[in-house]
Amino acid sequence: MIAMLIVIFVVAYAAIALEHPLKVNKSASALIGAGLLWTVYALSMGDAHIVGEQLGESLMSTAQIVFFLMGAMTIVEVVDAHNGFEVITTRIKTSKLSTLMWLVGFVTFFLSAILDNLTTTIVMISLMRKLLAKHEDRLFFAGIIVIAANAGGAWSPIGDVTTTMLWIGGEITSLGIIEAALLPSLVSMLVPLGITAYALRGRDAVAPARVSSEHGLHTTDFERNLMFFMGLGILVAVPAFKTATHLPPFMGILFGLGILWLMGDLVHRHKEDMAKQHFTLVHALTRIDMGSLVFFIGILLAVATLEHSHILSSLALWLDQTVGRQDVIVMIIGIASAIVDNVPLVAASMGMYSLTEYPPDHFLWEFLAYCAGTGGSILIIGSAAGVAAMGLEKIQFFWYVKKISGLALVGYFSGAGVFLLQYQLLH
Repeated sequence: MIAMLIVIFVVAYAAIALEHPLKVNKSASALIGAGLLWTVYALSMGDAHIVGEQLGESLMSTAQIVFFLMGAMTIVEVVDAHNGFEVITTRIKTSKLSTLMWLVGFVTFFLSAILDNLTTTIVMISLMRKLLAKHEDRLFFAGIIVIAANAGGAWSPIGDVTTTMLWIGGEITSLGIIEAALLPSLVSMLVPLGITAYALRGRDAVAPARVSSEHGLHTTDFERNLMFFMGLGILVAVPAFKTATHLPPFMGILFGLGILWLMGDLVHRHKEDMAKQHFTLVHALTRIDMGSLVFFIGILLAVATLEHSHILSSLALWLDQTVGRQDVIVMIIGIASAIVDNVPLVAASMGMYSLTEYPPDHFLWEFLAYCAGTGGSILIIGSAAGVAAMGLEKIQFFWYVKKISGLALVGYFSGAGVFLLQYQLLH
């Protein structure tokens, strides 16, 4: 059984990593992998009651992550439908590319911590289209946006899917991850940002001709500001909600979603149905990336079988005996996340190491959050933010390797060095 489970998982994992060459959506590979793994596991165990209990336990932890992500993605879509991000983007005005690079880098870094790295990448690349006419300039900015978005997501419990998984799973706390990973994440962004800004010094930003709104619908300043600040306020308040009530984060995000839904209905109640259709949460729900949510369900359930069959704990033991050093093991996981998706890597790591042996806010979990979050920037396919940028700006894989990967790698190791140094000084 063990050999068959490993083979099925490796084949499914390879299909996920080779999604673009195979032209098979990774969600399909993840679901088929999960179905086959649980089928083989159930047939080999022979005890339907135990397998049912384990599946129920895995489903509960998976559902918490999926409900949280669904709520957060819907809130972001509502803000975007009201052009809420213009509150930030209209304030970015400069004629120099190097100055614009610094502004975009910092805005992306901190916005990613509040929203998430994927949404922030889409918002900022859309902004670059309004600010820069030259495609060559936009490519460099897209590369830095990917690095900054992934770095910003690594230190926030709601900024990256992997950090959110660790937070919901109890491996890290909100304040713990901010204290541990904020400075290293900032360094991992500043190093490549500084090098790129220096290379662009003296060059002027050429703005494109202005175009009208995409959907042709306009919101008032009041509606735009209200939805922007309410949406961000709800997202930021979720960690505080969890701390105060000890309820799971998904409950806080769903509660906030209900409040935003109510407020949206009240604000638009006097408009005709056709006019307010675009701004409703019902419309926002149709725009969220359901494919990604289905992928998370598939991969988390697939990894759960490896955990229940004790394959992951055996792998952890082998790594400890072979490599020996935790920091090196975690850095290898981080670099591996540039090649394959960091979600299954982190899910596997959570199954490899127990909370009993490694309690919340242990060095292992905090360093894993940093490495898995920032390591995905090394290759364009290594993170959801990179894949989004690849699609939006038609970035070539080898162009990214040639121009951006080296910068991301230097930033990754710089931040890791700061993390290890900071840990030694504080502990």
